Amino acid sequence: MDRLETRELAYFVAVADELHFGRAATRLGIAQPALSKTIQRLERRLGVDLLERTSRTVTLTAAGRVLARDARAVLDAISAAAARTQRAGTTDPRLILAMKPGGDSGLLPAILTAYDREPDVLPIEVVFAADRVRMLHEGKADAALLFTPPDEVRGLDTETLLTEAPVAVLSISHPYANRSGLSTADLAGETLHRYPANPEATGSISELMHRIALYRIIAVLPRSLTIPLRDDLTTVQMTDVAPSRLVLAWPVNSTSPSVAALARAAAKAAPHRDRPVADEFRRGR
Repeated sequence: MDRLETRELAYFVAVADELHFGRAATRLGIAQPALSKTIQRLERRLGVDLLERTSRTVTLTAAGRVLARDARAVLDAISAAAARTQRAGTTDPRLILAMKPGGDSGLLPAILTAYDREPDVLPIEVVFAADRVRMLHEGKADAALLFTPPDEVRGLDTETLLTEAPVAVLSISHPYANRSGLSTADLAGETLHRYPANPEATGSISELMHRIALYRIIAVLPRSLTIPLRDDLTTVQMTDVAPSRLVLAWPVNSTSPSVAALARAAAKAAPHRDRPVADEFRRGR
């Protein structure tokens, strides 16, 4: 069988998304008969039915669901390759590291220092963004600092920098402020913000802390994001929330020597450990 063409995959993904040939053709800017013929030809080449068609509906078969998933990954990889190639061809190529403001747990300076010792690496440009995972998949960033959960790291390689248990952040006047621990059941009746439910809605961590103090809401955060903590706030350990990991992430197909150097630098600067980051800050490290 000949290799599948990216045009065929793009056409099929449009149909899989819309589940309607007319809307998919409009989205692609082509005539519907041409789209139908392309999908039929693709099915013949693969020897399987990708779609179940009736006079009113279009649905994906099991084979169609597999191709839709893999085709999206292929198309994303091609777009990302083009974006990375264009950036590499500029007169001043750089390694783009994406992160959320305050989302390095205080480790970035040590990572950058270790990276600077690596030979023949690109200069690093740090960009602050909420959609860091998308930037990696689209080739707009070479690496990113993520918290997992909740950040999704499928399709990415990762280096774990820190593991820590989440804490509840609340006003010192809150009835739960003196508790030794809290469960999710304890928070059932509270106004709750879970990191990072909507980064755009809450703005920076400092803004979120102000909202907690002002409106008596509660946030569940990795402990490192609470440091330094305002005098009018306190933290209480969550007893039944899975630990979060701060990771350095990059695309699995990356062949960049500079990305490899950054991963090595991150491992050297922040060896895997479970000691609370607060201890590191208190000791001035």
